Amino acid sequence: MNINLPAFELPFFAALLLLLVLARFFGELFERMGQPAMIGEIIAGIILGPSVLNFIHRTEELKVISDLGVFLLVILAGLEINFDDILKSIRGRNIFVSLLAFFIPIGSGFLVGQAFHQPVMTTVFIGLCVAITALPVSIRILMDLGRLNSAIGQKIISAAIFDDVLALTILGVLLDFKDLESSYAEVTKMTIWTILKLLLFVSVIVGTYKLIQHFAKRENFLETQLDKLISVLRGKESLFALLFVFILIFATLTESIGLHFIIGSFFASMLLSKNLIGEKNLHTFHKTTNSMAMGFLAPIFFAGIGLEFKLGSIQNIVLLLAILAVSFASKIIGGYIGGRVSLMSHRQSLTLAYGLNARGIMELVIANIAFREGFINVEIFSMLVIMGLVTTLSTPFLLKYSFKSLDRKEASWENLDPLFGCTF
Repeated sequence: MNINLPAFELPFFAALLLLLVLARFFGELFERMGQPAMIGEIIAGIILGPSVLNFIHRTEELKVISDLGVFLLVILAGLEINFDDILKSIRGRNIFVSLLAFFIPIGSGFLVGQAFHQPVMTTVFIGLCVAITALPVSIRILMDLGRLNSAIGQKIISAAIFDDVLALTILGVLLDFKDLESSYAEVTKMTIWTILKLLLFVSVIVGTYKLIQHFAKRENFLETQLDKLISVLRGKESLFALLFVFILIFATLTESIGLHFIIGSFFASMLLSKNLIGEKNLHTFHKTTNSMAMGFLAPIFFAGIGLEFKLGSIQNIVLLLAILAVSFASKIIGGYIGGRVSLMSHRQSLTLAYGLNARGIMELVIANIAFREGFINVEIFSMLVIMGLVTTLSTPFLLKYSFKSLDRKEASWENLDPLFGCTF
């Protein structure tokens, strides 16, 4: 609802102050209600932005701060992942969960876009945003439910890792297609060139990983060398600076070959395992990065999404409803079929599917980048924001109900006479 208040520009720091205070307030409010803080932060931006009060607009200065927020959020997502987790997600029958929970949604989202005659790149980004699972949100929900280390919880995390890595890799390829002529020859040429660049970057990442693994065989070697270097440096927070230099090297590498900086940042942060820098150093870096991101930059980023959200821009209500419907149905169906193919029971597969349904942080990062780069318009962007909020809000309730139902069923089987019981 836009109440058409006259627009006026606050001084930058006054706007930043108001945005941060209101974002933190609503973020805290939603945290107390058991929901991710980002939902409240987006609502704060919607209230202060053109959709409601029209007090604050997305300036270049706020865009820079938002880019830093994206940078840190991607690093935090990467720190939750290591290469062993990726291998786990594609090992054995787990690969069916990861693949079906990604490709059924991305295909369904693409078909929705095509059915409503959207441009090709818009339909691709709709599919990509429908397909992704927000790893940080999934981890938080499972932690709140006390199920993070359960067998199903680990399968949810494993599939979410695969989906995030695949989605960000595809994003890196798509961003190379900006301002590209639509002829098949040009598209084919650019696709081949982008894949070659991506393979070059992946080879650098794999080579670095193998080098780290080689030195990690010598107990505490890398950690000891890092600690020696830090002891020589006199500046404060030297560990933080050194690790950011490491990440920025990879971010610069991806930018220099035409890929988006978040690709390099994401993969570089995955390399920062305890084998590389030691558990204590990793914990310190994670804590400092998390404080910077969640205390300041991330709230501004999510509030910035609210500033760019325009409820009045949504004219095609049927398309919005279709995106919402397909985002729920395709992800749950994909996760459920993947679970069944992986020999999980009906209720276990359904619980797994519900756990993969949250979009949240990573979907909003991708939608924001697509909007900023001109691949989607403000109407589609606003629809994808609503989709991210609705799926994230509903997932804790669906997952909590499903786990309770699963517990009751398993308890009922345990109480059967062993002579008549059977495996569920």
